[in-house]
Amino acid sequence: MGSASLRITVLGSATPFPRPGNACSGYLVEGGGVRLWVDAGTGALAELQRYVPLGDVDAVWISHLHADHSADLLTAYYGLLYAGLDLRLPVPLFGPPGIADRLAAFLTNGPDRSPVEKAFDVEELHDGHLARVGRLTLRSRAVEHGGLPAFALRVEDEEGASLVYSGDCEPCPPLVELALECDLFVCEADGPVPGHHSAAQAGRSAAEARAGRLVVTHVGPGTSPADAVARAAAEFPGDVVHADPGLRFEAVTRRSRTPGRTTTSPASSR
Repeated sequence: MGSASLRITVLGSATPFPRPGNACSGYLVEGGGVRLWVDAGTGALAELQRYVPLGDVDAVWISHLHADHSADLLTAYYGLLYAGLDLRLPVPLFGPPGIADRLAAFLTNGPDRSPVEKAFDVEELHDGHLARVGRLTLRSRAVEHGGLPAFALRVEDEEGASLVYSGDCEPCPPLVELALECDLFVCEADGPVPGHHSAAQAGRSAAEARAGRLVVTHVGPGTSPADAVARAAAEFPGDVVHADPGLRFEAVTRRSRTPGRTTTSPASSR
């Protein structure tokens, strides 16, 4: 598929709780034969299975431990260990410091600690963390989210295509540095409060990073998707769209992009 093979499908973008037809934060990133589940907010696991069986996920990446980004790891644990799936365990899990113990605290129901590590091969993130999953490179940067350990992610394929996901964070230099010259920038717009971007700030961060395209996601209550797009577009000269659940976006390298080419489509399973 060339450089257009790197793509992201929106499983859900709701905040702070799932809505009918829209799970909390969750994304499926695919490229180079790899299937990466990014954030596991409430309801995201069910939506993930529209596109890929749980057992076919190659790795999981979690931005931070708020429930609307991580709660479905609990049910994924049961699915991986007790649903009779034919899979290779444990599944690589990249997440903030303490993620294994946090999961165990929820899952343990007796005197013995729940065997989280049987389901997940946990690797804790740190600023500048670098990992390879198949033919994809994953780079993580620590970002500002109200003092909670939180990370943004840049994924690149071997063709040079790149996408960046902000997680939840306020505007900060590490995010812009991570997103610099990326082909696709998926940025949250929960509101103009500490720890988050507003839609206008998402546009400004995209402009500072000279991103190729902006997808606003995780839009907070009280702002419609259309308003969020308009506010971001007032600050960013490129294409701006909203992360409607079920949409799929391709990270097309700029050297491969042609005038009039669309890189947005409804995922085929919807």
